[in-house]
Order: sequence, then structure tokens, then C-alpha cells
Amino acid sequence: MSTIRKAIDDARRTIAPRHGDPHGPLPGLLVALTVVTGLVDAFSYLELGRVFVANMTGNVVFLSFSLGGAPGFLWWASALAIAAFFVGAFLGGRLAATHRCHRGRHLRLAATAQTMLVLAATIAAILFAVPYGDPAIVVLVILLGVGMGLQNATARSLAVPDLTTTVLTLTITGISADNRAAGGPGSRVGRRTVSILALFVGGLIGALLWNAGIGWCSMLAATVLLAIVVIVANRTSRSTEEWAHKPGR
Repeated sequence: MSTIRKAIDDARRTIAPRHGDPHGPLPGLLVALTVVTGLVDAFSYLELGRVFVANMTGNVVFLSFSLGGAPGFLWWASALAIAAFFVGAFLGGRLAATHRCHRGRHLRLAATAQTMLVLAATIAAILFAVPYGDPAIVVLVILLGVGMGLQNATARSLAVPDLTTTVLTLTITGISADNRAAGGPGSRVGRRTVSILALFVGGLIGALLWNAGIGWCSMLAATVLLAIVVIVANRTSRSTEEWAHKPGR
């Protein structure tokens, strides 16, 4: 029972970090960004023809399927998503190099830029007719791919353990492989489960909205979440606490 309580407490502190947390408010904000990932990838996969804008592992596999002759995949959409993500990650790397001295300010600037990109994509998704044609797919994939590349580079630079906002393969592996019963240091199952559930919830909401015929609303929800992240990050961008200047463990 103590193990379960510890996991629940870990999950609670991830969503709503306590004062003095070694990562400040960053864990909760990165959980919100993970939900954004689920929302955006649900939209891109279901509305834009089997392409991810955040999960590049999926795009590499989809690209290979398409070139191998499997039907239902757009090879150029997957290639474009990878290229757009690459550009976004490069911009995120440049931003990190300039502002990594303050993690709160860094997140605020990156989230602001991402919000603008996702907002532009939301407007485009509303203006273009459904089902989306090739020109619409190009515009939406570029805007979202750049935004998600920026998000991933930012999460990587902020270096909050187990909160990458996208990649869950290692997170799921860690729950099992790091378990003390397996001889590991501890699975941190609470935080890792929150990360998994955040992506699941985002994807689930996106799928439900798509089934209701309003898939573009998942983009609107992602924009609102990003705006909240910007507001909270702005409040902490002048923090002088240790978490702001030095990643904790």
C-alpha cells in the first residue's frame, strides 16, 4: 500500500508541484504540453491522412510503408512533417542556446512561439474545406511540424526527467526496467504514468472531436492549453529560485 501511496503522491506532485520542487512549476507545464501533443497528433493523423506532426518515429515508419507500396499513406506528407519538425527543433535549439540561463523565461518564449504557430494552424484548419486537399495538408503539416519540433527541443533542454512531452517508449520501458524488483533504482511510476495518461487523454479527446465532425476543435483546445502554459510561464519568468537557473535531479 505504501508503494501505491508513493506513486499517487508522485503523480500529484508532477501535476501540481509543491513549492521548492527542484523543477519549479515545469513538471505541470510539461504535462500540459504532453496533452497538446496528443491533441495535435490526433488531428494530423485523422484529418491529414496518416501523418504525425509530433511523433517522428511514426513518420519514419509511415514513410517506409508508403515507399514499400502500402496503400493509404502519403510519402510526401511524412517527409514534409520530418523536415518541418527538423526546422522547429533547430529553432528550439537556437532559442535554448540563447535563453537556457533561465528555464522559466526559456519556456515562456518557446511556448509563445508555439502558440502562434498552432493558432495559425487552427485558423487554417477552419478556413480550409474538409476533407483537406493537398495544399491544406502542406500548410497544416508545416505549421504544426515546426511547432512540435520547437516543443520537443524545448522539453529536451529543460531536462525534467520522464517528461519529454512526446516520446513514451523509453518512459514505458523505464516503468518496468527501473523497477526495484528488477534490480533498478526505482521506476518513478507516478510521474511516468502521468506522462503516459496525458498523451492518452489528448489523443482520446482529439478522436472524440473528430468522430463528432469537429476535428478542428482539437486544435483550438491545443491553442488554449498552450496559452495557459504561456500565462503561467510568464508569471514565473522572473523567478530567482534555484530551479530557474539549474536543472534539478
